[in-house]
Amino acid sequence: MAHRKPGTRRRNTVELTRDEDASDDVLVRENGREYPIDSGIATFEKVAGYADSWNLLINGQYSSHITVGEPTRLSFPYMQWIAAGVAWFERETGTEPRRITHLGGAGCSLARYMAATYPSSRNTVVEIDSALADLARDLCDIPRAPHVKIRVGDARNVTESFRPASRDIVIRDVFSSSTTPVPLTTVEFTEAVQSSLAQPGLYAVNCGAQAGLDTAKREAATLRETFAHVALIADSTVLKSKRGGNIVFLASSVQLPQRDSSAATALSSDVMRGRVPAVYKDPAWVAQFSAGAAVICDPRTPQDAD
Repeated sequence: MAHRKPGTRRRNTVELTRDEDASDDVLVRENGREYPIDSGIATFEKVAGYADSWNLLINGQYSSHITVGEPTRLSFPYMQWIAAGVAWFERETGTEPRRITHLGGAGCSLARYMAATYPSSRNTVVEIDSALADLARDLCDIPRAPHVKIRVGDARNVTESFRPASRDIVIRDVFSSSTTPVPLTTVEFTEAVQSSLAQPGLYAVNCGAQAGLDTAKREAATLRETFAHVALIADSTVLKSKRGGNIVFLASSVQLPQRDSSAATALSSDVMRGRVPAVYKDPAWVAQFSAGAAVICDPRTPQDAD
């Protein structure tokens, strides 16, 4: 995306104006219209073939998809994989997840899905961009609190403030451009997530893997340092290092499906049916995948050296 000179504005960039014809003063969604947010520019892109379906782009990067009135329609493959992991967790524990925290919000696609799929769930979305949170609340067909609550704040700081055992599921889907900020990948942060989870609990991580998979292997090693069981879901071509892409890690104190088990077969079937067919890899495979990779740690401070 080309950089703009300070003080200039593209012609179709607008302030958060309201529809002058709307008596209830509702912000309107327009194809290609740019909305200023704290971190740059948000744009809505109309999806052809659907009556009211939209992609939300943040600084030119695809971030979320919504179909108004159809919260269970997930377009992004990695979101379908996370949904499959949560469905397995519900089957395994025998209880509907109630307390779900989403680190990273944008258009709140997954929070909408979880609220519709698990009606008793209470979804908390942590979004660092206040203007984006307001825009999403206005234009992304998000259920009101307590079904979906948007909390503005830094994901690391907010997570470290959680009471122990206060969440059933935590989903990390935070990106700056194409990478997750390092403070949200370290073992110290992962320990804070684990502390916040009840037993049983599930931590689902969307990792933006690059070709070569070095970062993904380090993320896997870091998760395994903290959680007893770590598995993953991904496109097989990504796991072969042929290209970059999303890898979804599932981490839990609960035994995750083992290779050739009925649970693994069911989960594999679920992720194969998505928009991009994926594979499920069990904890034994992830252990081998991450062997020798260095755990990601917070930088040492001068006080640490004393």
